[in-house]
Amino acid sequence: MVLQQYKIVFGGTMGAGKSAAIKTLSDIGVISTEAVNTDTQSHQKALTTVGIDYGEISLDDSTKIGLYGTPGQGRFDFMWSIVCKGAIGIVILIDHSSSQRLKDLEFYLNAFENLGTNIVIGITHLDLQHDQKLKIYRDWMQIYKKDFPLFAVDARKKDDVLLLIETLITKLEIQPAIML
Repeated sequence: MVLQQYKIVFGGTMGAGKSAAIKTLSDIGVISTEAVNTDTQSHQKALTTVGIDYGEISLDDSTKIGLYGTPGQGRFDFMWSIVCKGAIGIVILIDHSSSQRLKDLEFYLNAFENLGTNIVIGITHLDLQHDQKLKIYRDWMQIYKKDFPLFAVDARKKDDVLLLIETLITKLEIQPAIML
């Protein structure tokens, strides 16, 4: 039986680091649903999530937060609403090395904005593509009037992923209608 008090969902593009982020933070062994990637046109990685990844993090006050990773492929979008039900926040990870990175941002924001309002965006793989860094995302968000925290992150670095989680929790604390 899962005993977490709250949950945060990780969504976004295939290969952006959702599973890696959960493994980086989790205080327990991560339950993973990775399988051999048969969609090599979308991404060349060997394994991909086909169900839900699950981990947990305990905060200093012993609050437990379940960390849920969704598959990145659009064909699994039916699962996103199920996983997001009751979540206190959503982390959207976008792979900067993708040539479709702004279309990916638009797609995942449109999908997940309908499932929750407490969203933070992490841009990964900036080490592989240095052009324009975060400016293109900020410009896009300004054009489309999107106002979400945006960070460059390495999903393998605990401090980077914690920044995303802490931002979601801080946003909750400053919204009087929703409290932990």
